[in-house]
Amino acid sequence: MCAVAIGHKALQHAITWDQVPLMTVSFNETQVFEGKATGFTNAAIEAAIVHSRAMLEFMGLGCGKDCTSLRENTNRKKDDHGIELIDGLLVVTIADIRSTYAGDGREAEAALAYVIYLANKGLAHTTSCFSKHDQGSSLLDIAFREVPKLLCKYFYTPLGIDPPKYQVQGRKPATELTAQAKS
Repeated sequence: MCAVAIGHKALQHAITWDQVPLMTVSFNETQVFEGKATGFTNAAIEAAIVHSRAMLEFMGLGCGKDCTSLRENTNRKKDDHGIELIDGLLVVTIADIRSTYAGDGREAEAALAYVIYLANKGLAHTTSCFSKHDQGSSLLDIAFREVPKLLCKYFYTPLGIDPPKYQVQGRKPATELTAQAKS
């Protein structure tokens, strides 16, 4: 769920940009890379897409043939791990998805189908995605919010396990923290 939260945070930044900002990466305060911020954001978003797909499939959901709707995956392969293999847990249904989402359940279904579609076929063509004007970015925003919620509701809670803390908190740049410490 951390990978999804990091990807969500990266998406939230990427969709605000009219022009991609520059970034630097440092290890132990030594700069090791500089380039455009998409060097981080695209990779983080793509990782979140793949993790989201894996969690949705674990919960028993797949992408419909039209790639805009979900299907319940009732025919697992023998080596697939599924939520229903854990005592007391059931496959998450499309009705569950729709009832869990605070808005129009069809929107949540479309967003989750979209994230599965992207993981299956779309990642090879992401250079123009994840931008301020990409409509798919709003579907990803929904999916990245809903996948962890679904896993918490249908996996952790029924098992009586506290969900891991996965939310990503932003922080001030090190230069601002250093300036504050000096004052």
